[in-house]
Amino acid sequence: MQIRLPQSNSQSHTQTCSAIARTTLAIVPVRNESATIADVVRSLLQQGIQQVRVVDNGSTDDSAERAKAAGAEVVAEPIPGYGQACWRGLQDIEPHIEWIVFCDGDGSDDLGQLGDFFEAGQTADFVLGDRSATAAGRRNLTAPQTFGNWLATTLIHLGWGYRYRDLGPLRLVRRAALDRIGMHDRGFGWTLEMQVRAIEEKIGICELPVTYRPRQGGQSKISGSLVGSYRAGKAILGSLAVLYWRRLWAVRRDVHNLELETSAGSVCKPPAPAVSAVWEPWLSGLLVLLGAIAMAPHGDFAAQGVQPWFWLGAALMGVGFALTWRSLAIPVWLLWGVAIAARGTLLAMHPGDDIWRYLWEGWLQLNGISPYDFAPNAAELEALRTTWWGSINHPDVSAIYPPVTQLGFRLLAWIQPSVLLFKLGFVAADLAVCGLLVRWFGASRAAVYAWNPLVLYSFAGGGHYDSWFVLPVVMAWGMADRGRGAVRWLGASLCLGFSIAVKWVSLPLLGFVGWRAWRERNIGFALLTVGVGLLPMAIAALPFCADGTCPLIPVSSTFVSHGRSAELFPYIAGWLWPITRESNWIYGLPLALATLVLIVTSRHFVAFAERFFLTLLILTPIVHAWYFAWLVPFAAVTRHWGIRLVSLSAFVYFVLPHRQFMGNYDWLLSGPERVLLWLPFVLGMAYTVGRRWYDRRTPPPTAQTLSKP
Repeated sequence: MQIRLPQSNSQSHTQTCSAIARTTLAIVPVRNESATIADVVRSLLQQGIQQVRVVDNGSTDDSAERAKAAGAEVVAEPIPGYGQACWRGLQDIEPHIEWIVFCDGDGSDDLGQLGDFFEAGQTADFVLGDRSATAAGRRNLTAPQTFGNWLATTLIHLGWGYRYRDLGPLRLVRRAALDRIGMHDRGFGWTLEMQVRAIEEKIGICELPVTYRPRQGGQSKISGSLVGSYRAGKAILGSLAVLYWRRLWAVRRDVHNLELETSAGSVCKPPAPAVSAVWEPWLSGLLVLLGAIAMAPHGDFAAQGVQPWFWLGAALMGVGFALTWRSLAIPVWLLWGVAIAARGTLLAMHPGDDIWRYLWEGWLQLNGISPYDFAPNAAELEALRTTWWGSINHPDVSAIYPPVTQLGFRLLAWIQPSVLLFKLGFVAADLAVCGLLVRWFGASRAAVYAWNPLVLYSFAGGGHYDSWFVLPVVMAWGMADRGRGAVRWLGASLCLGFSIAVKWVSLPLLGFVGWRAWRERNIGFALLTVGVGLLPMAIAALPFCADGTCPLIPVSSTFVSHGRSAELFPYIAGWLWPITRESNWIYGLPLALATLVLIVTSRHFVAFAERFFLTLLILTPIVHAWYFAWLVPFAAVTRHWGIRLVSLSAFVYFVLPHRQFMGNYDWLLSGPERVLLWLPFVLGMAYTVGRRWYDRRTPPPTAQTLSKP
């Protein structure tokens, strides 16, 4: 828990700080610090601390005598170890002591800043000095210290979700809080254990900028040599591993105790997710990673025998992904480790054929040609054909991707027109979505996206660019639903503007933002909001528009006019009205009407976005498997069963490239295949809708209902 400092400098605050100082014991571990220890003791006494305890940890000089002459109590601890010395200093403390100060005896800590620590102690139980927050501190920290602090604090953040800035020695901790922490480490891991246990015990923490000086005398036991730095680093990492293992077993022990208590009083058992909380995240992550490893070599559907291995990899990832639906807690570092490793593995996978068009359109722009003007097989472009030109899909259709997408293709092609680089560009946006979801909802919920097999394949394996469109949608969601004031609508609108200029389908989301802006403010502000959202498209389109024309959509292409693959509602409508199979535009009317209803009836961006994309995928005649990945970020908070289930069933779609390899080029799922793809989605959606309706209609339990047997 982060603590804010009080802003007042009143006399009462001064008196309170003095009272804290009078009830503080300073503990200073030393070994051969005779040149500095006397000054350190006098500085502590000058801050109002009335009891200074110097722990002599095996000095061979006169450190103990000088400390005693300066006014300190000296105790001896012959067993070496920083934590051992601190522990010895905590023994036999007088009852009136309420606070403990720890500092080094080498004179590097600026003890004149302890007054700030005492003031912070009015609202916090654990106050630490952050040496990296001051210019002098950063300058005087050695390279091993800087790296070690960064590594340790990063690992703490990944494992416990709290961001420290330093592992500095100067710290003030309430005695009662230290009792709750229960220190065990006796070596260099002492400071790290204290900080980790403070997080686990939910102790109020405050970090203050402090000046850090070069040691004023003697020789460092840690940063003064590579051997010392290595030993300290090894001890700290070992302590971190022990702490994390202890944390896992604490969860297991608590679950075991719960089982005993429950079984002793009744026949009821604790929920299964609690029992499996320790091992399920690990098994889940392992299966996701193994699935990625199994799938990675089998992405070229034109090769013999790859399809079973591809589906085996998808199945392994699917089982691991499904286990996350039950897990109570996924460590942040485990989530990121599996997410990055799985994506890194799939980067080597043979991509989907869309990526060759991305490369081609970026390549054309480098040669000064608009990809909207010519189809890839145009005679005018014959001189520009590359070795991979034959892999481009729909070679008779000019570019269909919006202008910001084209600028992205151009930038990547300018760096290097390679599949790996383009995939890295897509994965970068994909991981940014992961980061936002982890930050907003935590690792366990973010796993719905980060470990989703369809997401993993779509962006890292298949190399589809849709992550560029999903990221600004998620950013707009954060601004609209988590922001405050009217500015949030302008920010959301701007993000959606980039999304629209990457993929057209996010345009209705801008309509919702404009509607909410109108409801909260006025029509003028709503028009301004929509205008901001259209600005990125207008600006990005300028380089591709000339002579009064902007051929940004090839309306005559099969893809736009009547192309089909795995659609749901249009497939059913085609049974009843066969003529609809030749016209895609007729589904624009029901989609527009449904969108208007959703805009008016939805209160939050996440609700509208999820409902709109669900409706779009049901009604649109153009559906590809990776389109379902658009929905996945919202499931991190809505827990939509249809989205989770279709993340698995959508892999039925990849029978199509296999069938093409066998000589069937119609690219249409059969009826049974559509059932396998869509039925889990429809059933999951029905369950989610029914559950939400039931929860809204069921009154919350009262004291009377809870007391009934």
